Amino acid sequence: MSGNLSTGSPKIFVAGHRGMVGSAILRHLQHAGQHNIVTRTHAELDLTNQAAVTEFFRTEQPDQVYLAAAKVGGIHANNTYPADFIYQNLMIQANVIQAAHLHGVHKLLFLGSSCIYPKAVAQPMREDALLTGVLEPSNEPYAVAKIAGIKLCESYNRQYGRDYRSVMPTNLYGPGDNYHLENSHVLPAMIRKFHLAKLAQAGDLESINQDERLYGPIPADVRAMIGLDAQGTRLSGEVKIRLWGSGTPYREFLHVDDMAAASVFVMNLDTGTYAATTQPMLSHINVGFGSDITIREAAQAVARQVGYRGSIEFDATKPDGTFRKLMDSTRLQQLGWQARIAFDTGLATTYTDYLSGNARSTKQGQHA
Repeated sequence: MSGNLSTGSPKIFVAGHRGMVGSAILRHLQHAGQHNIVTRTHAELDLTNQAAVTEFFRTEQPDQVYLAAAKVGGIHANNTYPADFIYQNLMIQANVIQAAHLHGVHKLLFLGSSCIYPKAVAQPMREDALLTGVLEPSNEPYAVAKIAGIKLCESYNRQYGRDYRSVMPTNLYGPGDNYHLENSHVLPAMIRKFHLAKLAQAGDLESINQDERLYGPIPADVRAMIGLDAQGTRLSGEVKIRLWGSGTPYREFLHVDDMAAASVFVMNLDTGTYAATTQPMLSHINVGFGSDITIREAAQAVARQVGYRGSIEFDATKPDGTFRKLMDSTRLQQLGWQARIAFDTGLATTYTDYLSGNARSTKQGQHA
């Protein structure tokens, strides 16, 4: 058995502490005065390696686990690397949850995704919509892995009496996001494109090249938008941002610090309250902001925050993805939690983080 519960200070393992969500959970725990925390980088512990994960749990003996580690990415990344997305996420989840059980960890929180719900589903999406229809094809492998994570938690609860819980966040944004233009989600991609466009309008070639060194290559289509030649040595002065899709789909955006607060809140609910609110085979809890906006409205808000004043076009020949993904967070609200960070306020902190150079970029997404 793990050994710190009697002291009143549980030993907590945050898996994926360098990712956007994991780092926010770590910040939240530390701010709350919790310092008995264990972390490992991907280089120190490969969570897809079962033997390594088992040895880690045997040695460290944590009391609680926040399972925020995952391979993540946007539509392009999911379409390009479907095998990586399903395999790596399945392995991470199975290894961590099994090792936690074998080494006496009674409390674990698994972080899923809103993409677990069917493509054609009533809005807002309720928890009981799970497994009632066909998934969105563009991210089906990732969604299947996340559904498996929920069912892993429920199965260990039912068979072994564990207290493994699951939370399903809506679209997240905030400090620590990924800005690689081939693999990022919609908001960080907009932030970077509009920032590059603003620099191009100012003729600031040096800052554009610095941004590329920091956050990864600028694809040919984005170069063309901001008037940058292939060598990165000249700007034409013509700037016109073009975004994927029609701009009409709706998205709900939740700041990652709100998500961290919700995660800790759900983890710390007493067992009776959690059990009374959920069901043994329908135990996950949605975490949303409570309202949504169109992609076009999101783009306009980002442009205002960044200070880009040029034209914004939408390429309707590119995929929109699911038309609407609004979460029904009634269950969580009834438990006493609600999001606090307004969208414009959250965008401001996100852009500040982007300008600081502390955010991240990868070629194929990250274990986040």
